[in-house]
Order: sequence, then C-alpha cells, then structure tokens
Amino acid sequence: MIYQKKTRENTMIIDSTFWVAVSFFIFFGALVYLKVPQKINEILNKLILDIRNEIDESEKLRTEAKILLDNAQKKLDTAQSVSNEIIEQAKKDSDRLIIELNDKFHKSSEIKKNSAEIKIAQMKDTALKEIKNASVKIAIDSVKKIITTSIDKSKLDTLFQKKLDETKEELKKINS
Repeated sequence: MIYQKKTRENTMIIDSTFWVAVSFFIFFGALVYLKVPQKINEILNKLILDIRNEIDESEKLRTEAKILLDNAQKKLDTAQSVSNEIIEQAKKDSDRLIIELNDKFHKSSEIKKNSAEIKIAQMKDTALKEIKNASVKIAIDSVKKIITTSIDKSKLDTLFQKKLDETKEELKKINS
C-alpha cells in the first residue's frame, strides 16, 4: 500500500507537471502561431530605428549648433577687433586733430602778434614823423620870429641862412 501511494503521488506529480509543461508549450505555440514574437521584434526594431533617427537628428542639430556657435564666435571676435580698430583710429584722429588745432592756434597767435608789432611800429613811425614835423614847424616859426624881431638886416640874413642850414642838416639826420 505504501507502494501504491507513492505511485499515485508520482503519477499526480507527473500528471500536474506534464500538464503544466503541455500548457507552457501550447502557450508558446500560440504565441508563435499568432506571430507575437515577430510583432514584438518589429515594434522593438521600429523603436530602435526611431531612437537611432532621433539620435542622428540630435547629432546633426548638435553639429549645426556647434557650427552656428563657431560662426557667432568668429563674428563676435571680428566685431570686437573692428571696434578696437575703430577706437584706435578715433584716438589717432582726435590726437591729430588736437595737434592741428594747437598748431593753428599758435600760428594764429603768432600772426596776430606780428600784426600787432607791425601796427605798433607803424604807429611809432607815424608819431615820430608827426613829432618831427611839429618840431620843424616850431623851429621855422622860431626862426621867423627871431628874424622879424632883429633890426640888423645883414645879421638877419646871416642868422637866417645859418639857422636854415642847421634845420636842413637836422631834417636830413631825422629822415635818414
């Protein structure tokens, strides 16, 4: 009896294991028959392809972004160098303009100074001529008075001639 019990249990174990194995094979057979693994494979391949396309697209975008960044950096560097050149040129131009204005101011001052000196010299010459003319006139008037007040005609002629000669000599010295 003990022996029979064991056999029954073994048969039951074999039977339940057998049925589990059979149902397992049937399940996988149905999956294969319905082409589920192929569909799963197709879905996974499609997902892999989509992911690969997205990765390629992101690589392409990254490359384009890098090119754009490099171009923008080059433009920024170029703009910076151009602005530095403009600033340097402006500094040179302003320095040159300051020097030119300074030179013009000094030349103008020199011209005005020379003009003033010439005017002063002309005024001095004019004043000296006026003084000489006034002196000559006074001397002539004095000589006339002396001549008219003297009684002796011969002395008068001699004195007149002498004073006239002296006046002429003085005028020659002054005009020289």
